Amino acid sequence: MTPKTTPKVTADWSLSDRALNLAAGSSGVGIFVTRFALVVVLVWIGSLKAFPYEAEGIVPFVANSPLGRFFYTAPATEYRHHMNKEGEYVPANHAWHEQNGTYAFAYALGVIIIAFGVMVGLHPWLPKIAALGSFLVILMSFSTLSFLLTTPECWVPSLGGGEHGVPYLAGPGRLVLKDIIMMGAAITTMANSAKVSVRGNHVIPKLFHPQPVQPPLSVLRYLDAYKPE
Repeated sequence: MTPKTTPKVTADWSLSDRALNLAAGSSGVGIFVTRFALVVVLVWIGSLKAFPYEAEGIVPFVANSPLGRFFYTAPATEYRHHMNKEGEYVPANHAWHEQNGTYAFAYALGVIIIAFGVMVGLHPWLPKIAALGSFLVILMSFSTLSFLLTTPECWVPSLGGGEHGVPYLAGPGRLVLKDIIMMGAAITTMANSAKVSVRGNHVIPKLFHPQPVQPPLSVLRYLDAYKPE
């Protein structure tokens, strides 16, 4: 049996095959969008730390954290009597937060988060700095995820309903859980920046570089080419 010439499977690929081939070559786009998203989120969220409502919103996380409670002056449980709704202004509560160091800590944290975002965005010019920035974001995500273990507000309270405690995440808990996505994004950008740095290539990678990927049906077409005459 003499094998026939391998057919050009790209000529008769189905629409789904072509879509899969295009998707297989979109990793460059994925990395670019992931890095862009990280920069936008970090700079935006970091900038919001300069506003009182955002500074007050992180108090439960910081006050209950063994690593963060030392940044505030008031006891860990006292904040519950001085929380404002978003957009609400209560002069007495505002004064308490000023004495507690709420705003000063948030300002400093915001500057740090913005710095992380800028570092990640320096990838085209300083990939080593970008890789370090992504690594710091990974550490920050670990720290944020630890709030699930230390912050009671992360879980639905027992108020008479049947669903409360673990695994029923409240609003703050659902927000914290999303940091797993940020951690995965930072790992991806760190690996990419480190690879570019090691190779000494400081050029922005191609956004689209389709790879010749064999779709599942091509295996059947290939075997069909070896049928005996």
